[in-house]
Amino acid sequence: MDSRRIPDLGPRGEGWVLIQVGLFVAIALAGLAGPAWRGAPRLAGVLFGVLAIGGGVLLTGRGILDLRENLTPFPKPMEGGRLVESGSYRLARHPIYGGAIIAAFGWGLATASPLAVLGALGLGIFFDLKSRREEIWLAERYPDYPAYRTRTRRLIPWVY
Repeated sequence: MDSRRIPDLGPRGEGWVLIQVGLFVAIALAGLAGPAWRGAPRLAGVLFGVLAIGGGVLLTGRGILDLRENLTPFPKPMEGGRLVESGSYRLARHPIYGGAIIAAFGWGLATASPLAVLGALGLGIFFDLKSRREEIWLAERYPDYPAYRTRTRRLIPWVY
């Protein structure tokens, strides 16, 4: 998909935030529907799920801390902000999104919910699109962004 064709969904990308909140709620509720598998697979799911939730929360939290005063809920960068390339942003251009995806997959595994796992996959697709829209704005705002983009993964450190 051509990144230039991804909609703004508002002057600062407000629509992206609303969709994101809806996805988070849907994934959380899907995990509460009850386990779909039992026994050893359930135990393994809980173990790997809790580890993924922890890793996702750490990545998201570090991304929030690294952004500091540049943090905004909207994908359009704030006026007067600066490009952050340190900390978790050395590993991924959107560590907050990546951490949320990892944690959502962990939730699906820990709750043995196929719907929550599918929701996490949908969240990954959503954040890929949202990050592409955001990167158009970042490249317009920061002249160094294209070079940063070429040397740093998009969402998941060392993976994607």
